[in-house]
Amino acid sequence: MRILLVDDEVELTNPLSRVLTREGYTVDAAYDGTSGSELVQVGSYDLLILDWMLPGKTGLEICQELRRQGKATPVLFLTAKDTLDDRVKGLDAGADDYLVKPFELRELLARVRALLRRSGVEVHNTPTGHLTVADLELDFENQIAYRQGRIIELSQKESLLLQYFMEHTGQLLTHAQIMQNLWHDGEQPSSNVIAALIRLLRRKIEVGDETPMIHTVYGKGYRFGTASVELV
Repeated sequence: MRILLVDDEVELTNPLSRVLTREGYTVDAAYDGTSGSELVQVGSYDLLILDWMLPGKTGLEICQELRRQGKATPVLFLTAKDTLDDRVKGLDAGADDYLVKPFELRELLARVRALLRRSGVEVHNTPTGHLTVADLELDFENQIAYRQGRIIELSQKESLLLQYFMEHTGQLLTHAQIMQNLWHDGEQPSSNVIAALIRLLRRKIEVGDETPMIHTVYGKGYRFGTASVELV
């Protein structure tokens, strides 16, 4: 199953391409409307995922060209345009579905599967593991987290650490417990390595005014969750 993803937001397009690839799809990506339109003409795609506003040529124009050529390839719009008039305009242009940014990753994947099924493409659902705490979601098989419209790329160790935290929300986790669950026997990282890894994870999942999730319990370890804790 081949998908074309056209969006000029590199910070969204690149991780989303990797997620779709890990879900079993073959993904081509373009970052402007002109390149996207060229790929539509030469490629054979089962689904197009188009941003509405693109440099060179808009997603709306790409969709209109496709329909004028009599092609029925499903089109899913990703856009910040959320008024009723915008939605009607997109659907009238030939779009099959419409997803407003920021969106939930699970919803996008579900809509992709639905559009492919609707067009007669056989879809094999690959079981994926997801954990959710408050507004933070982790897809630990794909090493991707999602919070308030942000797709957060994680390293393997960051993903394992976040998974361990989310599976033990509200519990006090010591350095020894974290070390035992993240490193194999024979590997003995220092406590400084754990602290550095947690700092990196915090920078990714706690941005701006987002509620802190990782709380330091001084001299003991860490507690994960949105509730404030008494630090001792």
